[in-house]
Amino acid sequence: MSKVLKHHPALARLSAFEQAVLAVVRRVPRGRVTTYQELARAVGTPQAARAVGNALHKNPCAPAVPCHRVVKSDGALGGYGGGSPKKIALLSREGVQVRVGRVQQFGSVLFEF
Repeated sequence: MSKVLKHHPALARLSAFEQAVLAVVRRVPRGRVTTYQELARAVGTPQAARAVGNALHKNPCAPAVPCHRVVKSDGALGGYGGGSPKKIALLSREGVQVRVGRVQQFGSVLFEF
């Protein structure tokens, strides 16, 4: 995690698991998405997709820590603390197309760890 984010005061209030989720999601490149389940696997807890979502919801460093790049396994958007329109706008700015609540060409923009 960058120095600025590593020393963000709100990060100290997060659990070790939540901090690990935020550290790993930073590896998802611009213009790509990953899934809650894939992120759970990447942090070593493959059955914890829901907990990953909860950790992302607590992200104090969005969008610098790009939780908007995490979607459901079927390409549906999932949640975002700033609301779906904001998530769509952020993804669109990065070249990820969303239509009717789903990532278009999901397989080609999916990032796996």
